[in-house]
Amino acid sequence: MGTTESALIVSAKAAAARKASRSLIAAGDEERTRVLLAIADALLANSERILTENGIDMFRAKSSGMAQSMQDRLLLTEQRIADMAGGLRQVAALPNPLGRTINERTLPNGLQLTQRSVPFGVVGMVYEARPNVTVDAAAILVKSGNAALLRGSSSAEASNEVLVAIMRETLAQSSISEDAIQIIPSDDRSTVNALLHARGEVDLVIPRGSASLIRMVVDEATVPTIETGAGVCHVYVDVDADLEKALPILINSKTHRPSVCNAAETLLVHEAVAEKFLPVAMKALVEAGVILHVDARASEIAGDLGIGAELATNESWSTEYNALEMNIAVVSDVVAAADHIQNFGTNHTEAIVTENQATADTFIALSDSAAIMINASTRFTDGEQMGFGAEIGISNQKLHARGPMGLEQMTTTTWIVRGNGQIR
Repeated sequence: MGTTESALIVSAKAAAARKASRSLIAAGDEERTRVLLAIADALLANSERILTENGIDMFRAKSSGMAQSMQDRLLLTEQRIADMAGGLRQVAALPNPLGRTINERTLPNGLQLTQRSVPFGVVGMVYEARPNVTVDAAAILVKSGNAALLRGSSSAEASNEVLVAIMRETLAQSSISEDAIQIIPSDDRSTVNALLHARGEVDLVIPRGSASLIRMVVDEATVPTIETGAGVCHVYVDVDADLEKALPILINSKTHRPSVCNAAETLLVHEAVAEKFLPVAMKALVEAGVILHVDARASEIAGDLGIGAELATNESWSTEYNALEMNIAVVSDVVAAADHIQNFGTNHTEAIVTENQATADTFIALSDSAAIMINASTRFTDGEQMGFGAEIGISNQKLHARGPMGLEQMTTTTWIVRGNGQIR
């Protein structure tokens, strides 16, 4: 497929999406909600069909030697399909994000100003081998009145196509155009470039995936983007930590699902509790299959325990492993922990374990991150866990949206000015 052909395909789909977005608004929130519930039922009813197509993708992934962490993201199971359906129902149950009054006031000249939430219009998604993103993104965009152009990776082609087909079949039985959810072909990289350069036809593009994918989208797009971010997340265990809380928080943050962006990549431990906490923590991590990369002090403790660990490098501290690997460093205090995070983190999620409120407040003040956890796992930076239903991504930029992006973040605003004959 050539560049010109890809541009024509994306342009045609964007035009159809623009028209479909009007049907989303005309349908109203009640119909949009009903459709999402119907899609949830359709996914469950078509589980076998979905698993068959996902099996094709998994066979190709294994044959090509895809990394195990990426295979985990690609894999669909009965439970994961049920989770997608559950996410749809959660989004459906949320309040209508459109037509909210953000601000209103009357000027001295009598003009009445109202700022209201409205949809963006046509939103493109560029993402990697995660079929659940296909459903999560479609759900949030439909509920918020936006038409979706979904460009997943070729490694998930069969899975994404069947998921979109099921959603479009459901839309076809409603007053909403099935073109409100469309898939962009993933068999040629030129379709990504066409989507990123469809300025005036596509209102917004959101990347979701690896740091390299996100950089590519942000650097190359002429369409406005919301930058989701890589997750080099940290857990800091303070001198005043309850160590019985700290261990399960650490293990959950690293091992619950290591392939996702809110998994912790580095453990920082206050030097005053390192001798007590690290032997227990290292043993638990190794028993969970975690490969350790450590600083000099942690290396001494690992050696005393007979635990193999590599010395960490600057590259180690900056790496989002997406796997059962973790860095460990001993620091002098909360400020040193915050300095380490500032040097090597990605402003995604940071956690502190401490019973000292003043120390927690210092950590909050010094952490320039989208989410900060106090005595809780980093895994809670998640749209569903935070009560947003599914999420379209986690933004670590500072413009428009930050943190898990749900319905509210998929709206913009318009000003309505009511007068009675005023002229300027």
